Amino acid sequence: MNRRDFLGATTGALALVQQPLLAGRMPLARKPVVGAHVWVFSSDKPRYDCSPVLDQVFADVKYAGFDAIELMGVALEHDDAVSKIGDLIQQTGVSVIGASHGQNLWDKKKQAENVDNAGKIIERIAQLKGRVLGLSVGDARRKKTPEEFNVQADTLRQIDAIGKQYKVVPNLHNHTYEVADGIFDLQNTLQRIPDHKLGPDLDWLFQAKVDVPTFLKTYADKIVYMHLRDHLWTGVWPEAVGEGIMDFGAISRQLKQLGFAGDMTVELAFPAGFTPTRPIRESLKMSRQVVRKHFGV
Repeated sequence: MNRRDFLGATTGALALVQQPLLAGRMPLARKPVVGAHVWVFSSDKPRYDCSPVLDQVFADVKYAGFDAIELMGVALEHDDAVSKIGDLIQQTGVSVIGASHGQNLWDKKKQAENVDNAGKIIERIAQLKGRVLGLSVGDARRKKTPEEFNVQADTLRQIDAIGKQYKVVPNLHNHTYEVADGIFDLQNTLQRIPDHKLGPDLDWLFQAKVDVPTFLKTYADKIVYMHLRDHLWTGVWPEAVGEGIMDFGAISRQLKQLGFAGDMTVELAFPAGFTPTRPIRESLKMSRQVVRKHFGV
């Protein structure tokens, strides 16, 4: 299972329309939302699509005490997705914060298709009253050329324009490849579109050997959202947040110093071939309690 071949995450956040979610710059009109990502339910499904079990996903996320769910874009491709997911929102009271979506945005030949696909997902996020789209730009398995970065940036601009129309905030969600080699891919993107929002995954930063505190300080004015996951000393993921070595207390203190008041999502993931020792809903509940303890939300 190669977690980097698709987008896991999420997403950015929206306070009113397109306001930055940094308390020192723009006060929030609402309490930050804590969501759960559907990856842990999707990793063993064809195309990573957990649509057939979404009723169980919503039930488990509600049981665990989360406010919202972050979907994967593939779940919104079905013609009946909005109506079915809308019914689950009504039944459970668990909202949809948005979706994560990944394509090779650097590929000129697929640019129109990529923009159209992202636009469709943005429209359906808006119909479900979500507000974020976490974007993965695609791994070329090599360093991209300047021309490819130009295409990547232009594609992101077009997607951003659609997001503004629907009041959904696209944000760059990183895996390892975007932040490897001295943050080469991400830096090249931001050189071309410096105002683009970020929705980092803190564990993927760790896996790429990026210093998390330095990253948060450097990009504080761009971060609107983030993914939380834990890891052991070996880098392998435990079943729940709080069972590894990630110092969430220190992260919380730093985010408060930086004035971050955005939404966040727990994205559980299991190593390839791992058999859980407890129901996923229990690991989600444990993770929710850890986030509440350290972040106060």
